[in-house]
Parts: sequence; C-alpha cells; structure tokens
Amino acid sequence: MENSLKISLILCTYMRAKPLLNLLNSVKNQTYYPSEILVIDGSTNDETKNAIENNSFKNLVYYQVSAEHRGLTKQRNFGISKVSNDIDVVAFLDDDTILENNYFENIVKTFNENPNSIGVGGVAINENKWKLNSNNIKQSSKYYTIENYYIKESSRNYLRNILGLSSNELPGIMPEFSNGRTCSYPLNGKSYPVDLIVGMAMNFRKSVFDSIKFSTYFEGYGLYEDADFSLRALQLGQNYIATSAQLSHFHDSSGRPNKYNYGKMVLRNGWYVWRIKYPNPSLVARIKWNAIAFLLTLIRFTNTFTTNKRKEAFTESLGRTVGWFSLLFNKPKDNGRK
Repeated sequence: MENSLKISLILCTYMRAKPLLNLLNSVKNQTYYPSEILVIDGSTNDETKNAIENNSFKNLVYYQVSAEHRGLTKQRNFGISKVSNDIDVVAFLDDDTILENNYFENIVKTFNENPNSIGVGGVAINENKWKLNSNNIKQSSKYYTIENYYIKESSRNYLRNILGLSSNELPGIMPEFSNGRTCSYPLNGKSYPVDLIVGMAMNFRKSVFDSIKFSTYFEGYGLYEDADFSLRALQLGQNYIATSAQLSHFHDSSGRPNKYNYGKMVLRNGWYVWRIKYPNPSLVARIKWNAIAFLLTLIRFTNTFTTNKRKEAFTESLGRTVGWFSLLFNKPKDNGRK
C-alpha cells in the first residue's frame, strides 16, 4: 500500500480467552496485517495464555502482567512501553470485537488522506442504526439526519430533544455541557472530524505517546478513559471517525464492574472528562449538565419497573445518585493525567 504505516496492535484482555481468540482470528484475515500484536493479559489464570500457545498468530508477543499492572489503563500503558521504535500507529481494540477484513487497510488510508490526523476510530456495524433516507424524513424530536441518512432517536434522546437538552454539535463532538451525540455516523465510507474516539477501536500515531499516556485516574474498568485520552490528543492534531473501518462489538459481560460501581463511574468519570475540554463551563452549561444527569438517573430508575433486569437498573440508578451527590464535596482531581 502507498504510504504504508507500521501498526502495533495492543490487545488488553482479562479473563476472556474465547472472545480474544475470535478477535485474533479476524486479525489473521486482514488485508493489511499489523507489524506487531501485543497481548497484555491481566487474567488471574492461564486460560488465555494456553489458548494463545495452542494457536499460531504472526507477529504476536504475549505478556501476562502481575497485579501491579492489572486494569485497563495500566495494561494499555504497559503495552505502549513495549511498542517497537519503528512503529507509526498504535492500535487498540476491545477483546470482544471482530474485524471486517479491510479494517486496518482503511485505518491506514484515513491517516494518509488526512495529514493533520492524530487519531482515527472505527465503527461497530452491528450497533450502527443509520438508514438511507429514501422517504425524505425531516429532522425532528424523533429523528436525526445527516446528509441522506436518518436515525430514530432513542427514548432518552427524544426526551432531551423536547426538553431542550440535546446537542447541536455533530456526533462525536463534545458540546459545552458535555453530553453530546453518541450515534456515530452513517456507513457511507466517509471520514468525519470528531473530538471523541471510542476505546473499542481507536488508533493513534505513535508520536502522541511521546507527550501523553492514559491517565492513572482511571482504575480497573476505566470508564471514559478513551474520552479522556481522545480530548487530550486534540492538542497534537485532529481525531477522525472512519466509517470504512468496520468491526462488530459484542460486549462480553465478563470482566465488567457491578452496576452500582458502573453508575458511580458514569457520573464521576463523566464530570472528570467534561472538565478536560471545558474546565470553566458557563452557568447555562452547568445547569444543562446537571439536568441531564438527573434525567438519565431518573430514566434508569424507572427501568426498575419496565425491564426484566430490575436489580441491575435499581443498583445502577443508586450508583448514579451516589456519584452525583459525591461531586458536591469530593470532585475528581486531575493529578492522574500525564
């Protein structure tokens, strides 16, 4: 490929041997193969290690890390420290994803076509709900449109629209009150400039890691650490979403925190990331952020009565409430950023 770039693929995993093997088999079929694959395994057993030893993957190096390097943030930073000097792009994938065969080919193409790019993200096709707008549907509280595509708004976005709490920015751009659109973009082969790249499929030029690393503020599951890193990378260039770089994301439930802790992370980590781009937001933005926090917590609480997973909905809403009120007297500190 013209202007070929050497890619180091870092796969951080924890107790997910089978999903990881599925991902590695999809990497094996790539039209543009990574120059190195670094598996950073935080598992407390040898299942993943044995699975890799019983299979053959070109350019793969396996590391089983001890407790001091366990956790998504620590494992990513450990992996970065092992990247070869001649690498151009460092790629990260969640271990429960499966790649389309030309994923890396289109990642490299997007970097080459956008000289100002510092990061490029992929798109999960099994989560993409955009449809061709053949019936000329107009944008409204119920529908959002881009070019000749439309998407039906979720119930929470519908409520935000009618309450005046929705973002006027394009997807992937963080507004001043933080809560932007997360619907990605239509699968039209184009690339779009964004602030935020989702951690399931993010790729950055290796040069970015000379200036910043993943923040040690995020421990364990590390919710929103991808947003934190994406926003800080913007000081070095532009981030893009490449709708041609496609994969599927299956959200394996193993290794995830309980819903109470997850709910706390949503509020506390969300506040932390918001203040990276907007350290001193306006009063209107502050009101909107808190109004959205209240609305989404209320919606999650009502799920206690409207879904089959009542316990999960209740404990998450409780975690959100505790996390929200904790911001009054114990705001997250930024001393974990590098």
